[in-house]
Amino acid sequence: MDFTNHILRTLLMYFVIYITIRIMGKREIGKLSVFDLVISIMIAEIAVFVVEDVKRPVMEGIIPMATLVILQIIIAKISLKNRRLRLLFDGKPTVLISNGKIHREAMKKQRYNLDDLMLQIRQKDIDNIADVEFAILETTGQLTVLSKDSNSAEESSFKSSLVRRNSRVNSRRRILVPAGKLTNQGVPVPLIMDGRVQDENLHLIKKTRFWLKNQILAKGASDFKDVFLCSIDHNNHIYIDLKEKVSGQPVK
Repeated sequence: MDFTNHILRTLLMYFVIYITIRIMGKREIGKLSVFDLVISIMIAEIAVFVVEDVKRPVMEGIIPMATLVILQIIIAKISLKNRRLRLLFDGKPTVLISNGKIHREAMKKQRYNLDDLMLQIRQKDIDNIADVEFAILETTGQLTVLSKDSNSAEESSFKSSLVRRNSRVNSRRRILVPAGKLTNQGVPVPLIMDGRVQDENLHLIKKTRFWLKNQILAKGASDFKDVFLCSIDHNNHIYIDLKEKVSGQPVK
């Protein structure tokens, strides 16, 4: 086997891919649009074929790769001036929460489940969904969360939030999946998700279904299945989002 040929092809493909990625732009991998991601995957696959098949001329790989890069550059330049084309290739952000109200149809359309939403809320250091002004699912798949008091207290709480986040990072990682002794310090704990009672969480905070039933009755729900989401924060504030057939307004 000609190892020298493999080594040279590998080095060549490395520099070719490096140059093409630099030409395509400097956006982080996690912030690539679907179109850019597809282009990147195709370029990587073509490079693999060239490296593996030493009998294939190198130009048979470089030419398709160059074609994809040119296509990406052309579409990127056109989309800068044409918003319709930009939305076609990149999509548009989706509002999942507004003024504490969860938009279930938007979540269903984006195939975004409650576990993902709760995880993102916890990572943003927000205690209760009712405190969320907007939660926007960006085209990159990242969730932008704006709290109701973020505008008024952003500067004054910036330093303290950094200290709080650093001091709680280890405990938050332990709480993401309830196990052992559960404390809801600083994070919302789901008690009902899509009409299903989370008995494990209920047991770990030393509450019963009878207690939970009284809580939802006080908020206008007659049964657990009428509740889309019910959670409790570290201040023992109950957040309840009823299903559409019961009410369109979240309560806390």
